[in-house]
Amino acid sequence: MNFLDRRPRREITDAMRAQVMEDLPELAQVVNEELRRKCVEVWCLSLAESSFARVSDIPGESNPGQFALRRGDQATHLRGVTRIALSIADEFAAMDPAVQIDRDIVIAGGLTHDVGKPWEFDAANRARWTGDPSAAGLPSLRHPVYGAHLCITAGLPEELAHIALAHSFEGEHLIRSLECIIVQRADHLWWSIAGGCGLLQPSGDPILEARKIVPRPLRD
Repeated sequence: MNFLDRRPRREITDAMRAQVMEDLPELAQVVNEELRRKCVEVWCLSLAESSFARVSDIPGESNPGQFALRRGDQATHLRGVTRIALSIADEFAAMDPAVQIDRDIVIAGGLTHDVGKPWEFDAANRARWTGDPSAAGLPSLRHPVYGAHLCITAGLPEELAHIALAHSFEGEHLIRSLECIIVQRADHLWWSIAGGCGLLQPSGDPILEARKIVPRPLRD
């Protein structure tokens, strides 16, 4: 019988923590020190359970083989989503001082919403699932579900586990928190605009066409 922890977890080191901060420098904007530390730890935990050495080694794709960036990696996506989400949050907070949006949760949520991707993108996992989908599924767990598991394991607040789980279509079965709505909209907007700007590989064109998005050619 197989178990989720069958692969020995790599040691989490200070060098790995430093690389997470290098790849996701917006983490420095999280004011709550404990929250910031746990965001770093959850990414280290995710990477340590995979074949990826750092966040920037993960392919820049929305799902394995879907919406692949022409240039850029997963850190490119995470940082872009976070900046868009933060702009949305700051705009509404500026519109009315009575608005209550947790800025730290928006930043942390943007940077950790895809923390389960190393699991879903890992080559060994993909080979096992595609080899016999009848055994454990394909995949056994999508990255939103595995990401929520990682957030809980790392001791992050339920607000972050909720964002990791509900930022994709799994969230259609839930009432999303306000901060989750902001991150989820920023996430979907990022991929749509990336497609419209011509930043995605042509393999994503059929999905864009279904969404009535036509890629604009890039400058020569």
